[in-house]
Amino acid sequence: MPLPDLEAVPASHEERTESPVIRIERLRHRYDTQRQALDDVSFDVRPAEILGLLGPNGSGKTTLFRILSTLMLPTAGRAVIMGHDAGSEPNQVRREIGVVFQAASVDAKLTAAENLRHQGHLYGLNGGTLTRRIAEMLGRVGLADRARDRVETLSGGQQRRVELAKGLMHHPSVLLLDEPSTGLDPGARRDLWLYLKMLRDQEHVTVVVTTHLMEEAEHCDRLAILNEGKLVALGTPAELKSEIGGEVIVMEARNPESLARRIAERFGPCNVIDGKVRLEREHGHRFVTDVVEAFPGEIDSISVSKPTLEDVFIDRTGHRFWTGAENAPS
Repeated sequence: MPLPDLEAVPASHEERTESPVIRIERLRHRYDTQRQALDDVSFDVRPAEILGLLGPNGSGKTTLFRILSTLMLPTAGRAVIMGHDAGSEPNQVRREIGVVFQAASVDAKLTAAENLRHQGHLYGLNGGTLTRRIAEMLGRVGLADRARDRVETLSGGQQRRVELAKGLMHHPSVLLLDEPSTGLDPGARRDLWLYLKMLRDQEHVTVVVTTHLMEEAEHCDRLAILNEGKLVALGTPAELKSEIGGEVIVMEARNPESLARRIAERFGPCNVIDGKVRLEREHGHRFVTDVVEAFPGEIDSISVSKPTLEDVFIDRTGHRFWTGAENAPS
């Protein structure tokens, strides 16, 4: 089965009007009295789309993933998957979803086929039906020739493909993936995304994937960006970047706070992010001349660029997209 071009989006994607596959309604979750992990989050996921949950550690994306996976009950609100409430109808939801967690779940001492056989048994598959399904899935992820090899002998990317095959053994309508490219090299990461797009285009599987990588987010059909438990942006990567006004200008200076204050007084709003002055302007290259002439000798370096998803995040939250480890669940 040929893989689609990584950048391809189905022509009918913008025309879909079907009912949502996932509906998240005013979802809240609090771990303790101090921290609200999810704060009134609502959005829909459409049929056969790849939706990325993007956010730094502590944003709430992992908590949302656990709720969708039926591993956690929300404090309030609900998540509905294929018409079933993940909180009150977990068994029905589990029949509709395949889940691939960030931590490996394959048994490294078993072969690829043996891992799938055990997974199939969990869903009531057996005999010739199970054997054919194992062969089909290993062929689909490009591992037909490695069926009898122990998983521990496979590369990281190949092991991840076994994980995907496990999650798809029961023909789920929805595939949930938590940081699926963790530990993968760039080539294996590209193969993973090629396969996810094939699932969307040819199998009509809806994919929800959590990520903290901006370059991965670019491959999603739409993004739901979370920060401190709130949904701060929802749309296609192109739509979100188009909401940034003009070009992004970043300046380095010896006293960025003072420079930013005076630029704001003369030219309009700007911010200091990570010790650099940042602002957005139409016709940014023309503006550069004006600002350099206005503050001679004070600007050490200056750059002008088209908006990125990182800029979207800064625009919506007021700070950079950081991914440092955090003790609290995210």
